[in-house]
Amino acid sequence: MMGTREADTQPAPTHRLCSAALEVDRALARMDEKVDWLTRLTPVNITEIWEGFRDSNYRSMPDSRFSEGLENDAPVLRSELFDLPVREIENHLLQALMLEKQREIDQQIELVRMRGKAGFILASIDLFGHVSEQLLQDARDLLEAVPVVAPDPDDVGAAEICEAARIEVAKYRKRHPDFQCEVVVDPTPGTSLYVSQGDFHVAHDFRTSRSRVDPLIQHEIGTHAVTRHNGLRQPLHTLAGGLADYDELQEGVAVLAEYLAGYLPAQRLRTLAARVVAAHMAVEERAGPEIYACLVDECRIDSKTAFNTALRAKRGGGLTKDALYLKGLAELLAYLRGGGAFEILFLGKFALKHLHSLETLIDDGILHQPEILPPYLDDPSAMGRLAKARQVPLSQFYQERAPS
Repeated sequence: MMGTREADTQPAPTHRLCSAALEVDRALARMDEKVDWLTRLTPVNITEIWEGFRDSNYRSMPDSRFSEGLENDAPVLRSELFDLPVREIENHLLQALMLEKQREIDQQIELVRMRGKAGFILASIDLFGHVSEQLLQDARDLLEAVPVVAPDPDDVGAAEICEAARIEVAKYRKRHPDFQCEVVVDPTPGTSLYVSQGDFHVAHDFRTSRSRVDPLIQHEIGTHAVTRHNGLRQPLHTLAGGLADYDELQEGVAVLAEYLAGYLPAQRLRTLAARVVAAHMAVEERAGPEIYACLVDECRIDSKTAFNTALRAKRGGGLTKDALYLKGLAELLAYLRGGGAFEILFLGKFALKHLHSLETLIDDGILHQPEILPPYLDDPSAMGRLAKARQVPLSQFYQERAPS
């Protein structure tokens, strides 16, 4: 049975929100979608970069090309952003959340505006934080402790992944007909898997092992699409696109979903650690080929993963976002070890720092519990893995083989 709470299947009424709160919330949600910083920082010529890098014997990377920026829209967006009546929101908790989100969208606009310019790294640190010495050391320790294993064969392509994803979406829609998640084949090479505006995108050239298909679907649909749906069903629509600083928890839950689905291999955990190393080197303005060489020679990351990791780290000029995957996972596991509730994390997209405020808003009748939950929460095997995740140290947070 799909995880759900039948009493909570209708959206909570918005009459408890003042007019200023409704206006600000809806406007911020629209601006969040319009800025779409991730798409604007993803190269559109990934295959060309790889081929040029390979042909240079891994010595030089061709320049990245990007989609349209925000050069013309940024001033108008900022004017609209700071004209919003945030200070008129009567509920002080909501006001604080909206002020924080307002600042974050301004930081996102600045990040896109600085794409390819000297100030980009500072804009990235302002938005996502820097790579702390402790996080960097934790990543290096993981790369030493977690075994290097041969990757599983890439025996499944986009067509099979999309078929499995459509079956998964159909399960949600059977119980919740209004669940919105289209499965899209992305024509842009090298873009892998991602969820955008609630839809699941699969690059036409993406391949993975059959044993990883369901874990990756639980990462993308079972976390990113489900939390977007639940956020849209809340009176506070910014929970669909994400409150400020939501990325850490969102990616932590998504990686945990892979583990709960039964197969988070050692190389996946090593990749998350390698992303921290790459982000740190990008902040130091190290070139893409130098990052790649470090990942291959010192971190013992395979060539394909090392290239993707280095390219991700150099997006826009040096992006620290990828360090959040390991940081978010570590903080989530610490939260779970402390007895933290799991199901509440699907209420929408938010940071752990927001949890107490959101629980208060639930108690006040402004928000409600998550409407739908991923299906693995009804699986006793997955619940056994969740119990284990509450105890296992990060260095052992992987599985040697997929469930039979």
